[in-house]
Amino acid sequence: MNNPYSKITMLGTGNAMCVRCYNTCFCLHTPQSLLMVDGGGGNGIFKQLHRARIAYEDIHHLFVTHTHTDHIMGVIWMIRKISPLIHKGKFQGTLTIYGHDEACEALLTMCKLMLNEQIMSAVGREIVIREVTDGEHIEFDDLAIDCFDIGSTKKKQFGFAATLPDGQRVVCLGDEPYNVRNERYVRDCDWLLCEAFCLYGQREQFRPYEKHHSTVLDSARVAAQLGVKNLLLYHSVDANLATRRQQFTEEAEQVFNGNIVVPDDLDTILL
Repeated sequence: MNNPYSKITMLGTGNAMCVRCYNTCFCLHTPQSLLMVDGGGGNGIFKQLHRARIAYEDIHHLFVTHTHTDHIMGVIWMIRKISPLIHKGKFQGTLTIYGHDEACEALLTMCKLMLNEQIMSAVGREIVIREVTDGEHIEFDDLAIDCFDIGSTKKKQFGFAATLPDGQRVVCLGDEPYNVRNERYVRDCDWLLCEAFCLYGQREQFRPYEKHHSTVLDSARVAAQLGVKNLLLYHSVDANLATRRQQFTEEAEQVFNGNIVVPDDLDTILL
């Protein structure tokens, strides 16, 4: 945590069924804070953290957007990893896992079913599963976060608007399209993290609308309409990974004049 800059490390950029990249999850770093957002779909999160050189001992805050397997299952593995570190005195302080009521209930239920008593003994003490509500403001270290219900059409899901120490606002919309109910969080933000399942021209092939997702062109239009400065596109198909960045950028540039970031797994984006 010696980097003086705020940044995002993309642990994964893919949708639920990707095999060529990891499921979408990331870490938001500030000079004093580290927030992990989702955990992907399994113990592959260990490999991604190792490759990103992020130590488990530095993770004390974790935000769970929703209960889909490609977002929450990796969180269970994180609990399984960190609880033994606590018992061995190798993890100081607490791990706080934030989520809405359904996410917290699901996470606790799955942990009780899947993890042994020794691992579970840290849950509720050093590992805190903390419910957050729509519109709730939370602060830790040098980071402030406003949580919001994204208005999901599939499964209850929360996003957040984070205020960095330098005043920038970073908004995470989860993995579904923008909902007008959250305009106050998104309008004029500095960074918008937004799903873009595929190119508009690929909509017949990948059928994003049937899956309650959007295309690159759709997401870029939202960013343009709401005065977003920087647009980060993720939660995408893993077809043509070698050309994804170029193709997505070119399509977004058709309607959005701001900065466009199309990351690959393990990319670091300075904020």
